[in-house]
Order: sequence, then structure tokens, then C-alpha cells
Amino acid sequence: MKLITCSLITCLALASAGTAMGAVSADEAAQLGANLTMIGAEKAGNKEGTIPEYTGGNTKSPAGYKHDGWRPDPYQGEKSLFSITAKNMAQYADKLSEGAKAMLKKYPSFRIDVYQTHRSAAHPKFVMDNTKKHATTAKLTDGGLGFSGAHAGYPFPIPKNGTEAIWNHILHYEDVTYEERYRSYTVDSSGRPTMQSEGNVKQEFPYYDVNNAHSKDFYALKVYYVGPARRMGESFLIIDPLNYAQSARKGWQYLPGQRRVKLAPDLSFDTPCSIYGGQTTWDDLFLFSGSPERYNWKLVGKKEMYVPYNDYKMLYSTNHEKDLLKAKHLNPDLVRWELHRVWVVEATLKPGKRHLYSKRVFYLDEDSWRASAADQYDGRGQLYRVGFTYMTPSYDSPCVFGDSFLVHDLMTDSYAINALPVTGKKGITHGRKAFPPKEWTADSLASEGVR
Repeated sequence: MKLITCSLITCLALASAGTAMGAVSADEAAQLGANLTMIGAEKAGNKEGTIPEYTGGNTKSPAGYKHDGWRPDPYQGEKSLFSITAKNMAQYADKLSEGAKAMLKKYPSFRIDVYQTHRSAAHPKFVMDNTKKHATTAKLTDGGLGFSGAHAGYPFPIPKNGTEAIWNHILHYEDVTYEERYRSYTVDSSGRPTMQSEGNVKQEFPYYDVNNAHSKDFYALKVYYVGPARRMGESFLIIDPLNYAQSARKGWQYLPGQRRVKLAPDLSFDTPCSIYGGQTTWDDLFLFSGSPERYNWKLVGKKEMYVPYNDYKMLYSTNHEKDLLKAKHLNPDLVRWELHRVWVVEATLKPGKRHLYSKRVFYLDEDSWRASAADQYDGRGQLYRVGFTYMTPSYDSPCVFGDSFLVHDLMTDSYAINALPVTGKKGITHGRKAFPPKEWTADSLASEGVR
């Protein structure tokens, strides 16, 4: 892999350092807001001009936006610059993930349409200010299972190892709250889509609540299923801590047939995820979620790569079941790809630990810290599953919505996709005010998860 020479040469030299290393120096932190953005991306574009300079992202809503969570495409009308297929992929191989190359090789109908790059990701001032403020105080603790010295910002904008980088992804900023009526699907090898779940989802990130600096949790997720018929009335709740050495992920589940809430400690790691009919693991959520404890994390470096980005048309303006979900892969006519810089983080399973994936490679978007793509390998070391995130920055928040992601199984030629909004229902809405604390109790599942 060809690494990009950049102002972060110091951190690249330290990429293999252990997780005991702490905060960056004041001199290093001074780069934030200077040659680096406030969250650690390179401000400058590339020498070819195919990646532009970062100028603050897109924070302007297009004309006609009703602020209802259904966002118009700010780049509507742009035409693709070129397409990558199996026939010409060698020309672009150094800018493709192993998963993208495998898809191109295996499926003649798969295509990557590359568009002009827009560095549209943006964050509110308090997130950027806190990121810089805490860059010199944030430190990993308990072997990387937690951290201290940061709040309401990315703790490691200049990462020195893979654990720091993956924590930035785990803590991706999506405002304090988020709500949506969503659907998830699986698509089998014949192209038959099956709606695995339709639900009302609520998320909260107490870590980014400036009025909740002492929270021991960083994330809470609750889903009430309203479809399909076999799942109506089900619900679940998970809460993730800021330190996995002190507390594991907490989970509860309500099943209408049993009429009671049950603890669900297995909603984590490689347990098959019920949201997608068991075709992904629970830690495939957002391409990776939950505790990093089962892997050794290596910061490989940074590279330029073609990734899905600014996919407003795919997410907001498409009949998903009819037009998007096709055999073997999504309809390439509806997916927008752009050239962006990504951090490459490699996870290898620790000796004595168990997981379906023996190795995982994540590609973290430098402008948002969200995983744009993931390559996942089985116990034999063969590429097994491929993941992509379809990021659509919510310019009115601002934040980056990246909960719509896909996990493709190369063995079965099937895939699962999450968080497709339901036409005519609640759109993707973000908020700065926390939900009432009762939202995150087991009792709330019992009171609402009935039919």
C-alpha cells in the first residue's frame, strides 16, 4: 500500500506504537485549525487536484428543503466522471479496497461510477473546539478499552495507533440525538429482497451532550419494530459505555409472545444480528461497533480511495425495493462514489479470542472518522464479507449520517443493508437536546413494545 506523505508523518511513524501512549504534544495539537482541520484531516487537497481543499464542509441547505429529514441532493445534476469495471480496474487498483476489487472481479454487472469529490462533511463549532482542546489531554486507558481526558469531541484527532483511530470511529458524531423510521433488507443471490425489519429508531450520544459531562455511557440505541408482521411489537435497547473494562455493553429485548423484557447480553461481537436476519454480526453495525477488546489494532497509514459518498439520491430519492436492491449488489446507477483520503486500520484477532472474522481492515474517512468501507476475513484468511457505508452529510445539523451501510457476503452472493428511510414516514432527524432519561430504561421497552 502506498502511503501518502503528509503533515502527519510523525503519527505515521508511531502507528505501530502500543496503546499505552497518551495525548499529543502542544506543538502537534497546534496543527489543528492550521494545516489540519479541527478534527485532524488534511486541509490541503491532493497534488492532482482530484481531492479539493477542505473549506468547512457543506452547511447550507438547498432551496426547497422542508427540514423534515428528507434532504434534497445538493449535487443533483452532476454527471459521473468515469466508471470503473472489471475491464479497467487495474488502472485504479491502488485506490480500491480489496473488497471493491473482489466485487468487480466476481460480478460483471458491478460498476463504480466516480463523481467529483465534495468534502461535504461538517461538524458544529463545539465539537471542533473540544477536539482541539482535549487533544493534549485525551489518553487511552485499560489497554485501549476506554479513554479519559476528552468530552464532546474526537479524542484522538492525531492518532498514534489503531486503537485511537477506531475509537474516533466508534465515537462518530451524529448530533446528540437521531430518529428515523427505517427499513433493513437482505437480498439473496437471485435478487429477491426480504424486508427483515421496519422500525422506529432512536439514538442518543450522551458523550456529545455538553450538559452531561459525567455520563459513563457514550451511546444508546432503541428500536421498536412495526414490521414485517412476524416482528411487530418487538423492541430492543443497547447502551455502550465509555470504558469497556468497567462495563460491558448492556442489552435488553422485548418479545411480544413472552410479554416481558429480558436481558440480552449477547447483542454484541459476532452474535448473528437479528436486524438483518442473522446475515451480519452485531459488531458489523456501522461496519464496526462495540468493544475493541477482541482485536489488536494497527494504524497502517493513510491512502486515497474511491468510496461511496454524498449518496443523497440513493438514500432519499429512490424506490429502494424496486430500483436499488438488485441481485448480487446494489444498482450501480444509483450509487455515487468519490475519491477521498482514508485512514487504514487493520484489526487482527487476539490469541485465545474468538470471532467469526480473523482479520478486518477498516477505511476511515478523514473528514468524519466514519468507516467508509471494511474488508472482513474468515478463519482461513480468505476475504469473506465486504462492507460499505453510504454517507450523506446532514447539512442542516451539521453532522454526517452514515447509518446506511451494506455488508456483502462473497460466499453466498447475498447482502444486507440498513437504515433506508421509509417514504411518507419520519425522515432522518437530528437533535441537540437529549431525550428524557426514562427513554433508556428496560421499563420503556415493556411500556411501548406491545401489540
